[in-house]
Amino acid sequence: MATSLSTRLVAGAALALLIAAGASAQDQQPAAQPEAQDQQQPATQPEATEAEAPSPDAVVATVDGKSITEGELALAESDLDPQFARLPAEQRRAAALSAIIEIRLLANEAEEAGLADDKEFQTRMTFLRDRALHSAFIEKNIAGSVSDDDVKARYDKEIAALPASGEVRARHILVKTEEEAKAIIAELDGGGDFEAIAKEKSSDPGSGAQGGDLGYFGQGQMVPEFEQAAFALEVGAHTKKPVKSQFGFHVIRLEDKRDRPAPELAQVADTIRSMVLRDRYFDTVKGLRGDATVDIPDAGLKTAVEAIEAQK
Repeated sequence: MATSLSTRLVAGAALALLIAAGASAQDQQPAAQPEAQDQQQPATQPEATEAEAPSPDAVVATVDGKSITEGELALAESDLDPQFARLPAEQRRAAALSAIIEIRLLANEAEEAGLADDKEFQTRMTFLRDRALHSAFIEKNIAGSVSDDDVKARYDKEIAALPASGEVRARHILVKTEEEAKAIIAELDGGGDFEAIAKEKSSDPGSGAQGGDLGYFGQGQMVPEFEQAAFALEVGAHTKKPVKSQFGFHVIRLEDKRDRPAPELAQVADTIRSMVLRDRYFDTVKGLRGDATVDIPDAGLKTAVEAIEAQK
């Protein structure tokens, strides 16, 4: 949601040179050198560096007498294009500062040319300001209000309370024709080894080499015809008739049945946090919308907007 600097950060020629120079320097640097440098430093050096972190108001450069601060540099560095992630920290810092300098120089030129007074520019700035405030409000008042207890409560209500769902483990042999499938079933009825036959005759490249083993799966994970036949079998039994699907004809043997418990909180905490955040966001928006006067003169556009909002 925040305004991205990335297109501006990669636009400048100086920044492009920094990328090339940084990559070249990194490629030429011996792999063992960072370790050697680390060994030369006292063991307490990292703590001292962290303790001496510069103030956000510290000036790192000036452009025509106007300061660039550590805070601005940190903001620009955090918004660098992902391609900069491979650069060492000092080169990322230099790239960010180079980008800010370029931005300042061109912004000064735009200011002198009167572009700041352009109606289109002012409209864009109003939108960008509103969008930034929107993001700041979400971060401080909505996302920041979602606690671990909120996530746990939602998990207990919607996930942990769900009944255990059944899943099965099955093997199959896939062939092209019904006649081939019937012949395999006859061979199995006569005591044939399912795994050996699967390795020899199954056309499924994934499971064939594994003796037809498909592992465990639950409802909705396989095509309906296959799933219905697999779940209807008793453990150790194989289908007595070929099962036709869009892939061909299957002979299926059921290996196991078990209940699949609900996932642990740690496995789904991030997803649940997103759910809680989403619900709070839309609750907040609906409350504000109910107190606001919103007029959309175009009837068709109004209907379309209302349809979208009804789905939220």
